[in-house]
Amino acid sequence: MLFLELIAQGLVQGSIYALIALGLTLVYGLLRILHVAHAALFTLGGYIGVLVTNSTGSLSLAFLVAMLAAGLAGVAMYRLCYEPLLKQPPFVALIASIGLYIAFEEVFRIVFGASGLSYQSPPLQQYVTLFGGLSFKVAELWVMGGTVVIIGILGYLQSRTRVGIACQATVSDPQMAESFGIRPRTIRDLNFFVGSALAAFAGVWVGLLNNLVEPTMGSVPSYKGLAIIVLGGMGSVRGTLVAALVLGIMESFGTIYLGHILDRNAIAFAFLIIVLMLRPQGLFSKR
Repeated sequence: MLFLELIAQGLVQGSIYALIALGLTLVYGLLRILHVAHAALFTLGGYIGVLVTNSTGSLSLAFLVAMLAAGLAGVAMYRLCYEPLLKQPPFVALIASIGLYIAFEEVFRIVFGASGLSYQSPPLQQYVTLFGGLSFKVAELWVMGGTVVIIGILGYLQSRTRVGIACQATVSDPQMAESFGIRPRTIRDLNFFVGSALAAFAGVWVGLLNNLVEPTMGSVPSYKGLAIIVLGGMGSVRGTLVAALVLGIMESFGTIYLGHILDRNAIAFAFLIIVLMLRPQGLFSKR
């Protein structure tokens, strides 16, 4: 029974990591930029989720507003921060991204306060008992189901549609893609919009599950997200999902069996370091 409970909790946590890392995967796969400021959009989604739900009582509206606002903010980040730096070495954009995240974190602290916000009446907190006596919050089931659906849609779009082919063409040869009528700037805007909306989607769920949104809530998940996209093969949607779920399960088991030695985050990073030492190219990439 304990084994199944740990697997279940690992899948819930892994689903959240997958939602966070998906946006990073999309951005890295297109621009080869490690988008640390993605964490700010995750936090922004969490704050909008709390504010809209507490004001209107509608969680659906909260998701819609959060994803739209974060998507537009992500496009603005690309236009103002990353686009002028595309011809510079990758570390320049990385440094700019870190500075952007720190700035957003301080803005959140000034506007919303350092102590964080909570839901007045958190929705989807009822427990459902499934096979084997496992109990889940309704919110946790929605997180896992939503992650599977989103990744399935993204995988299909990436490999089976004209938009996905245009993204791949823009990565491999932007000038050639443009000569065939593809507009790289439009593709990049769309990529940032979708990735940022996914970050907000994850932020609302995390804020709901923890019933707390605070300025620094994106720090550790974003660093894990960066490690996950490396572990998953740098740009692979399928690899991101598998790496995120594996990480969530390892955290879950490690907290029980190694919790007296290391805390949860230390267990996760120790696991990632070991795997990347053994397979530095990631789970789904060739050397």
